[in-house]
Amino acid sequence: MQQRTRIKICGLTRAEDVAAAVAAGADAIGFVFYPKSPRHVTPARAAALIAAVPPFVGCVGLFVNASPEEVAATCAIAPLSLIQLHGDETVAESAAIAAACGRQFLRVFRVKPDTRPADLLEYEQLCRAASPLFSSLLLDTYVDAYGGAGKVFDWSLIPKELAPRVVLSGGLSVNSATDAVVRVRPYAVDISSGVEAAKGIKDARKIADFVGAVRAADTIIEREHHHERPA
Repeated sequence: MQQRTRIKICGLTRAEDVAAAVAAGADAIGFVFYPKSPRHVTPARAAALIAAVPPFVGCVGLFVNASPEEVAATCAIAPLSLIQLHGDETVAESAAIAAACGRQFLRVFRVKPDTRPADLLEYEQLCRAASPLFSSLLLDTYVDAYGGAGKVFDWSLIPKELAPRVVLSGGLSVNSATDAVVRVRPYAVDISSGVEAAKGIKDARKIADFVGAVRAADTIIEREHHHERPA
């Protein structure tokens, strides 16, 4: 049985957007604690939004170059299930932040045009060796900014053996989601700007359509597996 692709909707700021993501079937929702982001929320605001989230929907906190103390203080207020480190934190710093707050972490790797497949495998191994709290790499597109670029990178750079363990991000949209999942076969996908009406304001229809596009990809993959099985 082909495992379904997990879906995270990131950059939520409003209760109605949290409700829309949950209703559409998102596996996780994300909150941005980077003050310079238009999607920034305070720990108290995130806590209020998380209070309405039902069981088994993950709540992820996105941080950029925050100290272990800052992340721990945020986690003490907002009950996050996972943290996503999106800045210039080293592997050792990422491990220290995760240890300080007692949460598993996603480590963002911003893919450049000259990134090699071997670079991704090596970085994942470094993260895994550095901390038992390392969960997965989240692959995004490199730009001179933090918190999500909204641009696509070359998916062919992702090694096939790594793809089932990564979270794919970077410029995904309703129109590209099916192709992205069929081609890459990631463990999960993460979208923010691609399901927005405006920065920080989600569009419930786009969220539902994105989830539908990912599920369509899962159906295509399952059919391929079925045809490949011996009669």
